[in-house]
Amino acid sequence: MKTLVLIPSRLSATRLPGKPLLKINGLSIISHVFKIAQKANIGEVFVATEDQDIVDDVKKNGGEAILTSNKHKTGTDRIYEAIKKLGKKDVGLVMNLQGDEPLMNIEDIKNLNRLMIKFQCKIGTLASKIIDEKVLNNENIVKVITKESLDNLNFPLALKFLRKLGKNESHTYHHLGIYCYDLETLNKFVSIKQSHNEIKDKLEQLRAIDNNININVALAKSSPIGVDTKEDFMAIKKIMEYKS
Repeated sequence: MKTLVLIPSRLSATRLPGKPLLKINGLSIISHVFKIAQKANIGEVFVATEDQDIVDDVKKNGGEAILTSNKHKTGTDRIYEAIKKLGKKDVGLVMNLQGDEPLMNIEDIKNLNRLMIKFQCKIGTLASKIIDEKVLNNENIVKVITKESLDNLNFPLALKFLRKLGKNESHTYHHLGIYCYDLETLNKFVSIKQSHNEIKDKLEQLRAIDNNININVALAKSSPIGVDTKEDFMAIKKIMEYKS
């Protein structure tokens, strides 16, 4: 089954405007993410964006990008337009990798793709163990509660996604910014209007949960920080510059 990897990105993020083009080790965040997706080697990779500056940056750094409308409410709507524009007929799975996760583990991306093919699920995503209790109250870090404990072999269902959690309930994990859809489910997902919970919590995965579309969760090896705030950016910059 063929997989297409799409990375939605835009400059007008509310908490950190212009973040996709912020540079770490001389390369923009969005181009770092593109290169991670490329190294995972699970299928063709494209950035989907409403901004010509992002298209130019990705192409300048050897990547592929496609310009989409600036009217999209969510990243999934954006990647859906990109699929239509690209006209790829033989794709069975679509990997939606968030453009602000430059520390995403390549092995985790490969594993999610493998599990989607093995179990033939509708939507799959990744989550990691929560080590620091402070994460539970940090609304920038999304949590997922799963039906059973995650291990290296299973792919259980997500019961709910939430931003704030008073105490660590059993089977609670840090949700990572990546989804894999089977194409039929993605077609269905974008045809459903945004749910009340999705709008309230600004979590588009709640549209699936609220409409009885199953999401399966795999355990990630690592727990990367996404870039949501200036503090996140400075922390990631420090890690990546130290590694290099």
